[in-house]
Order: sequence, then C-alpha cells, then structure tokens
Amino acid sequence: MRKFIRHPSDVPIEILAGHTDRQETNKLNNVGFGGLSCKSDVFMESGILIRVRIPLVRPAFETEGQVVWCKKQNGNFDIGIEFTESKKAFAVRMVEQICHIEHYKKEIFKTEGRKLNGNEAASEWIGRYASEFPNP
Repeated sequence: MRKFIRHPSDVPIEILAGHTDRQETNKLNNVGFGGLSCKSDVFMESGILIRVRIPLVRPAFETEGQVVWCKKQNGNFDIGIEFTESKKAFAVRMVEQICHIEHYKKEIFKTEGRKLNGNEAASEWIGRYASEFPNP
C-alpha cells in the first residue's frame, strides 16, 4: 500500500517560504501522512521552514513544514516538504479526499456535462474510488 497518493495536477497549493512575504503558487504532486511533494518554479533550500496553504478547501487548509529535498525536474523543481505539526495528520487525509472530489466534479462536468454539487460529487466519488484510497 502506498504512503503517498498521486493527485490531479490541477490542485493548487501556496507556499510562503522562510521569513519573507513571498508566496509561491505551486501544483501538488502527492501528499501523505508525513508531508507532501509539489512542483515549483523556484529552488527552495533544504531545511527552510515554510507555510503550506491549500485554498481549494473551505476553510483553506494551512500547516507548517520544512523543505527536505528539492530536485530540478523538466525546467522546474520538485520539492519535498515534511509537516512539522504532527496533529495535522487526520486533517491532511481529509484534504486529500476533498482534492480528489473537487477534481472529480470538474472531470464529470468536462466529460459528461453534469454539474454536481459537493454532496453529489462526494457520494459518487466515495462509491467509485474510496476503496482504492490508501490507508496509513
């Protein structure tokens, strides 16, 4: 069973790096209990503390993290971030599922022309995909 799951590349995350007001908008690669991986246009030094925000959910999910690796990949950077707040583990699982459900809503509208509300999308997604969602 995987510890991390792949997410649709249209899930945006925001990163506030270091002690600056500079915020980067990135795309989520994967997320798990211990942290996440994302794409970025800028290099981030290993060891720096950051704030992570996922605005797709309401209220937006926010937590602290530390960059543990940064690798150049196809003209951008893949960044590994470890969560520093252990109590966020359950919330991260909920955010994972919400991201998938939101992506599912968009895909159903694009492929079938059906506009689902949040409850309808959640119900369909759970029925189709929840059993494939890895457990920690």
